[in-house]
Amino acid sequence: MSINKVMITGNLTRDPELRTLPSGTSVLSFGVAVNDRRRNSSTGDWEDYANFVDCSLFGARADALSKILTKGMKVAIEGKLRYSSWEKDGQRRSKIDINVDEIEFLTPRNNTEASTPPPVQREVEIPPAPEITIYDEDIPF
Repeated sequence: MSINKVMITGNLTRDPELRTLPSGTSVLSFGVAVNDRRRNSSTGDWEDYANFVDCSLFGARADALSKILTKGMKVAIEGKLRYSSWEKDGQRRSKIDINVDEIEFLTPRNNTEASTPPPVQREVEIPPAPEITIYDEDIPF
């Protein structure tokens, strides 16, 4: 048995492209940038490195989401990895992309992260918890 499931969160790298297959099925293609945090070997500092992932969504949802998704939106994607290969200019090429099953918007519609105000931080004093004593007679087994 094998499992083919992937979940990512990131920002759309471009406006989605909607096209129609000869069969009439709609396909929405877009890219998502996913950060990978690792230590720089020369400076020792932690740095973010972007990974760019191609995603495809099929069917009626592709039509609807083409009107909503825009470059820069933060999304959560769940789907399956799909391998494809082709030949171009005598060279064999291949890629792996995500066939999207579910998508969740993490940025409000018509809003970008740059215009989102930072969350308000407040100090809250948490009262100490009352001390609880449990005896063997209190345990029901």
